[in-house]
Amino acid sequence: MYVVVDIGGTKARVAGSSDLVELSEAVILKTPCDYRDALELLRAAALKAAAGDRIFAVVIGAPGVLSRDKRILVNAPNLPIWNGATLADDVEASLGAPVLLENDTALVGLGEATAGAGQGSAILAYVTISTGVNGARIVDGKIDRATYGFEIGEQYIDAGARNFEELVSGSAIARRFGVEPRALGAHHPVWDELAATTARALHNTIAHWSPDRIVMGGAMMSEIGISIDRVSAHLRALPRKNPSLPDVVHAKLGDYGGLWGALARLRQEDLSKLPPTAGPSSGLG
Repeated sequence: MYVVVDIGGTKARVAGSSDLVELSEAVILKTPCDYRDALELLRAAALKAAAGDRIFAVVIGAPGVLSRDKRILVNAPNLPIWNGATLADDVEASLGAPVLLENDTALVGLGEATAGAGQGSAILAYVTISTGVNGARIVDGKIDRATYGFEIGEQYIDAGARNFEELVSGSAIARRFGVEPRALGAHHPVWDELAATTARALHNTIAHWSPDRIVMGGAMMSEIGISIDRVSAHLRALPRKNPSLPDVVHAKLGDYGGLWGALARLRQEDLSKLPPTAGPSSGLG
C-alpha cells in the first residue's frame, strides 16, 4: 500500500492507494499546532489508510518552504512551531517506509495538471489564493525544478511595499475589514479591486513562466470571492509583448488536489531506488 498526505495549516488529509491509480476514502484531521501531536495523528491516519497492509512509500505535501534536499520543513508560515522540523526523517522512523516530501501547493498543481483542470497543458501555472497565496510551475506533467520551491505570494506589486499575499489573501482581507471574507457578500467592491491586483500578479507570472494555461484555486476564488472573469478582463487590459494570453480557469479537484498530486508524484518515482527503512518504531519520542 502507498500512502499520500496533504498537510494544510488547518486540516490534513491522508489516503491510501494499492495500485497508484485510485485513492481510498481520505482520513481528514485537524492539523495540530504541536508538531509531536501531529506526528502521532499522521501515524495513526496512515496506518488506517493502509488498512493493515505494509506501507511501501509515503508522499507528503508540507505547508511551507523545504530544505534543498526536501527533507526538512524550513519555514511553515501558518504552523511556526513546525519550523525546522525533520518531517521526512520523522515519518520514515514512524512508519518504516521511505518518504518523499514536496511543497503542498506544488502537489496540488501537479494534481490539477495530471487529473484536473490542467490536463493537456505542457506548461501549467497553478496559483492558489486562500488563507495565504502561492503557486507552482508544472512542466510536462512534473513539478518544475527549483532551488527552494516557489513562493509567488512574495512578489511585490504595489508602491506600498506590500506583496501579493499581503494584498489579496483571506487573512489579509479579514484583517482589513474585521470579518471573514465571505461575510462581505458577492457584490462588495473589494472583489473587483482584488481581481485587478491578481491580474497584475498573473501578468508577472506569465512574463516569468510563460505558461500555456493558468489554473486558479483556493477559497478566495469561490462563488463569493475573486471572479476569474474579472481577473481575465483586467489581465487583457494590461500591455504585453506576447501575442496571446494563456487560458485562466478554475481548479477542479477541490480539497483533494494535493492527494491526487501526491499519487502522480509516486508514479513518477523509481520506487525500486528508494532507500530501505528499518521498520516502524513503537513511538515518536
